[in-house]
Amino acid sequence: MALSTFDLFKIGIGPSSSHTVGPMRAAAMFVQALRAAGLLASVQRVRCELYGSLGATGKGHGSDRAVMLGLEGEEPDRIDPDCILPRLEQIRAAKALQLGGEHAIAFNEREDLLFKRKTLPFHANGMLLVALGSGQQPLLEKTYYSVGGGFVVTHDAEGQPALVPDATPLPHPFRTGDELLHQCRSTGLSIAQLMWRNELVWRDADAIRQRLLRIWEVMQACVRRGIATEGTLRGGFHVKRRAADLHRDLVAHPEAALRDPLQVLDWVNLYALAVNEENAGGGQVVTAPTNGAAGIVPAVLRYVVEFCPGWCDAHGRDFLLTAAAVGGLIKSRASISGAEVGCQGEVGSAAAMAAAGLAAVLGGNALQVENAAEIAMEHHLGMTCDPIGGLVQIPCIERNGMGAIKAITAASLALKGDGTHFVSLDDVIETMRQTGADMQVKYKETSLGGLAIHVVTVNHAAC
Repeated sequence: MALSTFDLFKIGIGPSSSHTVGPMRAAAMFVQALRAAGLLASVQRVRCELYGSLGATGKGHGSDRAVMLGLEGEEPDRIDPDCILPRLEQIRAAKALQLGGEHAIAFNEREDLLFKRKTLPFHANGMLLVALGSGQQPLLEKTYYSVGGGFVVTHDAEGQPALVPDATPLPHPFRTGDELLHQCRSTGLSIAQLMWRNELVWRDADAIRQRLLRIWEVMQACVRRGIATEGTLRGGFHVKRRAADLHRDLVAHPEAALRDPLQVLDWVNLYALAVNEENAGGGQVVTAPTNGAAGIVPAVLRYVVEFCPGWCDAHGRDFLLTAAAVGGLIKSRASISGAEVGCQGEVGSAAAMAAAGLAAVLGGNALQVENAAEIAMEHHLGMTCDPIGGLVQIPCIERNGMGAIKAITAASLALKGDGTHFVSLDDVIETMRQTGADMQVKYKETSLGGLAIHVVTVNHAAC
């Protein structure tokens, strides 16, 4: 499957790529299907049923809000985060929404948006959308699956999941880590250079530069907003946002860095916490490769900018392109969905991507870069996805700080070697896939096990 860098890095809103970005995209796709079939004006009601992990934790993850906004025609990369709450208040007060932004229909959230713990056959994140016309006659019915990272799959005409891979011929195709290394050896190109040449199949050089710059700008803006925002996060736990206080403390005591060299890690944690507090608050983030792990790549990239000499824009491009190569391998050969393989697929994947990007911009060769990614993923194997109360807050926010630190450590270890190592990236990706398959459902974003059942759950009425 040909995956673009921009399949892995997508601009969206928090708190979850699979539970917020995906459902919003699916609802918007449903509206587009109604419009294409000439049915939009005939719709009187839309019913949505969320299944599996979406049904279990969708309330805390904002799936309900995402569906309503998607039905109004909003897209995750274009919506203004500041307009979300007023729009939702209007829909709920009027018990009506503007389908596709143009056709008013009645919408009673309690009756028309249902959460079901039953899992549909294809994937843990399933959703059924039904449009009803006069006399409650069904006009169109579609099933969608939010398969992680904002990717959405639907059924084809025969009722099978329409997971159609991009068959675009690439100049440097690779399906495995070994094939990626072979391409680098045979061409003399770096991983980033291979990815750049592949990207040219889809868009020209200037468009690639602009889109990579846009991704980096949104990441930086997210860090700045997270640092500047104080208060508590919505939800029953009233989790205090810590990034602002941590930033004030670090800025107020610069001399501490002279005594404590580990203070650099405090800055890395700050960057990661800032992003994921923004994500948990429903702000604009970049899936990297998911929202739940959105803080790791920006934190490590910011570490390069602030603490590694010789930074230039080319380093940012190489970092993101290299990270995307690793993320693409994980996405195509295993999963980046917490609902499918646990948090190893989210934080573990992001750490592997960040470690690869860091090793590349610090001068590592392809073998060292692959080794860095392998080390980072290896030491996240078995990590469960057990958000307390179904909110992307505890332990999700702190896990991004830990993932960023592990990524930096992994890159450092790899760069101190010559690239020779016993476990390959392919080995660890396959192990992650098998571990996810063996993992009990209660540990895969259902909030039915792990930390989620050892802490009192919350009432989401205020979410």
